[in-house]
Amino acid sequence: MFHPDTQFLIDHWTGLSRRADTRAGIPARAAVEPAVLGLRLPRVFMADRPGEEAVVRLAGGWIEGFHGESLKDQPLLSLWRPASRPLVAAALTQTLREARPVVVVALAGQGAAQIEITMVPLRGPSGEPDRVLGLYAPAATLTLAADEPRLLTARVSIGVGEPARAPLSLAAIHGRRLA
Repeated sequence: MFHPDTQFLIDHWTGLSRRADTRAGIPARAAVEPAVLGLRLPRVFMADRPGEEAVVRLAGGWIEGFHGESLKDQPLLSLWRPASRPLVAAALTQTLREARPVVVVALAGQGAAQIEITMVPLRGPSGEPDRVLGLYAPAATLTLAADEPRLLTARVSIGVGEPARAPLSLAAIHGRRLA
């Protein structure tokens, strides 16, 4: 069972992904109306992934306050402890490749408060699935000491629902390999 805000984003994204104007199960970034997110908006971020590295483009005030700095143009993986980065990178790839929400359950701070980071894929202006909308959903009020590290520790990554895109596979037609 997910945090209510995590479930809200999953349900909202699923509704957008099923609209008639959505291509291959991934809604356009323009389909997301910030007002719908309501009080969750300060805990929302937008990242783009033109290549392998996702970069934060927008981050809500709560997220920037939690991390203690402006996050614009910072690599998304820099918000995580080094040991957690491979798991988070795989979650980013999964959400874009499989066209479905992915939730990373993480720990924040020394007190090990649990937080869910939900990521959903979106299409950018080019039409390519290269945007990720994310939401921080803390299980409890997070209070960190001023000198406490602000990096997250990933514990597990969970793909939600069925993949909307078929897994990539190799095929051959008349002896010619196709992806």
